[in-house]
Amino acid sequence: MDAAMNCPKCNSEHAYQDGVLWVCPECAHEWSSDAAAAAETAQQAGVRDAHGNPLTDGDSVIVIKDLKVKGSSSVVKGGTKVRNIRLTEGSDGHNIACKIDGIGAMNLKSEFVKKA
Repeated sequence: MDAAMNCPKCNSEHAYQDGVLWVCPECAHEWSSDAAAAAETAQQAGVRDAHGNPLTDGDSVIVIKDLKVKGSSSVVKGGTKVRNIRLTEGSDGHNIACKIDGIGAMNLKSEFVKKA
Protein backbone atom coordinates (compact mmCIF):
# COMPACT_ATOMS: atom_id res chain seq x y z
CA MET A 1 0.00 0.00 0.00
CA ASP A 2 1.19 3.53 -0.77
CA ALA A 3 2.73 5.50 2.13
CA ALA A 4 0.23 8.32 1.47
CA MET A 5 -2.55 5.90 2.41
CA ASN A 6 -1.02 5.19 5.82
CA CYS A 7 -2.62 7.01 8.73
CA PRO A 8 -0.78 10.33 9.29
CA LYS A 9 -1.51 10.11 13.02
CA CYS A 10 -0.46 6.53 13.91
CA ASN A 11 1.07 5.35 10.58
CA SER A 12 -1.27 2.34 10.44
CA GLU A 13 -1.35 0.41 7.15
CA HIS A 14 -5.02 -0.54 7.64
CA ALA A 15 -6.55 2.77 6.58
CA TYR A 16 -9.46 2.56 4.15
CA GLN A 17 -11.32 5.03 1.96
CA ASP A 18 -14.89 5.98 2.85
CA GLY A 19 -16.20 8.31 0.16
CA VAL A 20 -13.81 11.28 -0.02
CA LEU A 21 -12.29 10.62 3.43
CA TRP A 22 -9.70 8.12 4.57
CA VAL A 23 -10.41 6.41 7.92
CA CYS A 24 -8.00 4.67 10.28
CA PRO A 25 -9.67 1.80 12.17
CA GLU A 26 -6.94 1.74 14.83
CA CYS A 27 -7.06 5.36 16.04
CA ALA A 28 -10.32 6.55 14.39
CA HIS A 29 -8.51 9.43 12.64
CA GLU A 30 -10.18 10.74 9.46
CA TRP A 31 -8.48 12.80 6.74
CA SER A 32 -8.87 13.65 3.08
CA SER A 33 -6.26 12.77 0.49
CA ASP A 34 -6.29 16.42 -0.68
CA ALA A 35 -5.31 17.62 2.82
CA ALA A 36 -2.41 15.16 2.94
CA ALA A 37 -1.14 16.37 -0.44
CA ALA A 38 -1.45 20.02 0.66
CA ALA A 39 0.48 19.29 3.86
CA GLU A 40 3.32 17.68 1.88
CA THR A 41 3.45 20.66 -0.48
CA ALA A 42 3.59 23.08 2.47
CA GLN A 43 6.49 21.17 4.03
CA GLN A 44 8.39 21.17 0.73
CA ALA A 45 7.84 24.91 0.32
CA GLY A 46 10.40 25.73 3.01
CA VAL A 47 11.12 29.23 4.30
CA ARG A 48 10.15 32.10 2.01
CA ASP A 49 10.86 35.83 2.20
CA ALA A 50 8.27 38.63 2.16
CA HIS A 51 7.96 38.39 -1.64
CA GLY A 52 7.65 34.58 -1.76
CA ASN A 53 11.21 33.78 -2.84
CA PRO A 54 12.63 30.59 -1.25
CA LEU A 55 15.48 31.11 1.21
CA THR A 56 18.37 28.73 1.90
CA ASP A 57 21.27 28.65 4.34
CA GLY A 58 24.04 31.07 3.36
CA ASP A 59 21.79 33.50 1.47
CA SER A 60 21.99 37.26 1.88
CA VAL A 61 18.82 39.15 2.74
CA ILE A 62 17.78 42.78 3.15
CA VAL A 63 15.57 43.94 6.03
CA ILE A 64 12.49 45.66 4.56
CA LYS A 65 11.39 47.74 7.57
CA ASP A 66 12.81 49.13 10.80
CA LEU A 67 12.82 46.45 13.50
CA LYS A 68 13.17 47.14 17.22
CA VAL A 69 15.59 44.86 19.02
CA LYS A 70 13.86 43.29 22.00
CA GLY A 71 15.54 44.15 25.31
CA SER A 72 17.61 46.92 23.78
CA SER A 73 17.21 50.47 22.60
CA SER A 74 18.83 49.74 19.23
CA VAL A 75 16.98 49.38 15.92
CA VAL A 76 17.75 47.37 12.80
CA LYS A 77 17.12 49.88 10.02
CA GLY A 78 15.22 48.98 6.87
CA GLY A 79 17.65 48.35 4.01
CA THR A 80 20.24 46.67 6.24
CA LYS A 81 21.91 43.81 4.35
CA VAL A 82 22.41 40.61 6.33
CA ARG A 83 24.86 38.07 4.94
CA ASN A 84 25.20 34.32 5.51
CA ILE A 85 21.86 33.55 7.18
CA ARG A 86 20.98 30.21 8.79
CA LEU A 87 17.45 28.83 8.69
CA THR A 88 16.13 27.56 12.02
CA GLU A 89 12.94 26.04 13.40
CA GLY A 90 11.69 28.85 15.64
CA SER A 91 8.48 28.16 17.52
CA ASP A 92 7.85 31.89 17.84
CA GLY A 93 8.14 32.55 14.10
CA HIS A 94 11.77 33.68 14.14
CA ASN A 95 13.14 31.30 11.52
CA ILE A 96 16.35 33.10 10.47
CA ALA A 97 19.46 33.16 12.65
CA CYS A 98 22.06 35.76 11.66
CA LYS A 99 24.72 38.18 12.81
CA ILE A 100 24.18 41.88 12.10
CA ASP A 101 27.11 44.31 12.15
CA GLY A 102 26.88 46.70 15.11
CA ILE A 103 24.16 44.66 16.83
CA GLY A 104 25.39 41.06 17.01
CA ALA A 105 23.69 37.69 16.79
CA MET A 106 19.91 37.71 16.55
CA ASN A 107 16.90 35.95 15.05
CA LEU A 108 14.61 37.43 12.40
CA LYS A 109 11.24 36.53 10.95
CA SER A 110 11.34 35.75 7.23
CA GLU A 111 8.30 37.99 6.63
CA PHE A 112 10.45 41.08 7.31
CA VAL A 113 13.25 40.33 4.83
CA LYS A 114 13.69 40.05 1.07
CA LYS A 115 16.29 38.01 -0.76
CA ALA A 116 19.25 40.09 -1.91
